[in-house]
Amino acid sequence: MLPFVGWRLPAWCRGWHRPQELRIDVGPAPDDSLDQELDTLHRRLHRPGDRLFGLPTHPLRDPQFVMHCREADGEWYVYVEDLAARRLAGYTVFNRLVEVDRHADAHVRAPHSKYAATYQRRGLATAVYGWALEAGLCLVSGARQSPGAHALWCALARRHAWGHVELRGKRLAYLGRELPAHQREALNVRMFLLGKGWTLASFAAAVRMRDGRGDGA
Repeated sequence: MLPFVGWRLPAWCRGWHRPQELRIDVGPAPDDSLDQELDTLHRRLHRPGDRLFGLPTHPLRDPQFVMHCREADGEWYVYVEDLAARRLAGYTVFNRLVEVDRHADAHVRAPHSKYAATYQRRGLATAVYGWALEAGLCLVSGARQSPGAHALWCALARRHAWGHVELRGKRLAYLGRELPAHQREALNVRMFLLGKGWTLASFAAAVRMRDGRGDGA
């Protein structure tokens, strides 16, 4: 499955430190439109004949919740249902990145989540991201993060290999873990998390990631 696992880790891949803060946006205020969207999606999940009806499901560690999973055009949609309350808690979309070439596109996705206010800070998005990482998917952060999203990524970085990359010319350029503030503020600088089974070396080979350190990035 991973043909580059045996490749020796290059020197520029070594060394791990605590994640630094990327661009943080103020979290949006609760919006009634999200509750309406979630209500509509929940009805569709249980409406025979709808394309969301009968999706494959996966349980979360908390048996109160279940994930309904759909793939479309290479992107994954994960709808988290509260079985006890019979409502949708929220959803996560694992988006393709238009900024990368086909080599990286085969392995990385950028997750974006929307969860109702009453279900935030309950670890649901963390559980969904963790499920994707355990399945071997590698994640790249978006251009901006809410405070909650940044905290989620930092939590996952304690359990998964991670680092910073620059999206440059449709390729990933590895920047390491410790970055100066001005570099972290660049919109094309992102954080990545490696899924289960990947090493930094095998990931670098598969996506043709180059060493972007020391070249004035």
